[in-house]
Amino acid sequence: MTELSEALKDQVAGVRGPSSNEKKNTARGVFLIAVLLLLGLVMSGVAIYVSIEPRMFPVPKDKDVVGFATTQTVIDMTDVLLHKRGGFMSNDILPPFSLLDNMPAWEKGVLVQIRDMSRALRKDIARSQSQSTEDVDLAKAEPFYHLGMGHYMFPASEDEYRLAMDSIKHYQERLVDTERPSAQFYARADNLRNWLQDVETRLGSMSQRLSASVDATRENLDREGKGGEGETQSMPNAAVFKVKTPWYKIDDVFFEARGTAWALAQLLRAIQVDFRVILEKKNATASVDQIIRELEATQGVIMSPIILNGGGFGLFANHSLVMANYISRANAAIIDLRALMEQG
Repeated sequence: MTELSEALKDQVAGVRGPSSNEKKNTARGVFLIAVLLLLGLVMSGVAIYVSIEPRMFPVPKDKDVVGFATTQTVIDMTDVLLHKRGGFMSNDILPPFSLLDNMPAWEKGVLVQIRDMSRALRKDIARSQSQSTEDVDLAKAEPFYHLGMGHYMFPASEDEYRLAMDSIKHYQERLVDTERPSAQFYARADNLRNWLQDVETRLGSMSQRLSASVDATRENLDREGKGGEGETQSMPNAAVFKVKTPWYKIDDVFFEARGTAWALAQLLRAIQVDFRVILEKKNATASVDQIIRELEATQGVIMSPIILNGGGFGLFANHSLVMANYISRANAAIIDLRALMEQG
């Protein structure tokens, strides 16, 4: 009888449903799943928000002093790099920022152009000739900009770039001080030509990397140097080689190119202001306008949620090849502009 009564109790309990403990465990599981889903949605929203690229800002024209537009543009670009949505993300170690790679690639493209301009300011533009003493503030700024992007602390990359920006600001303050001038900005053709040569090599390399989104065989141009007869090199190069960017790196190269084009368009707008006299003398104003127009075209809205990598004449688009087209055309115009600067 006892066993029969126990069996009847179990059947009754089964009919009544799960116990209170089982209900609590089920509720906890549902709550945990809901929390994880909510957390995933929040992190996805944050990731999308901080991945929105900054817009281009107007050319600084507040001061009628040669060099103000260029230095202020470098300052403003550094400020954007540090204080845009999500701040500087290349050295972040916490999710979702540490899981993102498009915006850090964009930051790399911008930072490389800032570094090149800071070096041009220190090496050429702020000096009257090769034997002149370099500017003390610019000599501080350039090394600060060259700290690696991945330093989280001791020192953090942001702190070093902020120090570089402060040094540029101090140089600018001395530049616009007409009562006690202690800094110079020489807007000469040779100084502009030297900077354009750096830009030319950067864009040429970027165009090649973008074109490598599709598998291709290329002639090795490095085996034909510029030294002429009697030229030697450390190791012989193959006549041809194959290039192909790994699929997981294609979007990184694309967004680095976007950052490069964004920064160059900003700098060239400033160059138009500070080098206006020499550009008009060389009849090069239209050339600069064309370069800026090509670079601005790279900043169009991307309608696809991912960077597509279709074949050159395939069914799907290849965003990298489209970007390479604009970059190559801008680079060709820069080569022509540099040739104009070399003419007497």
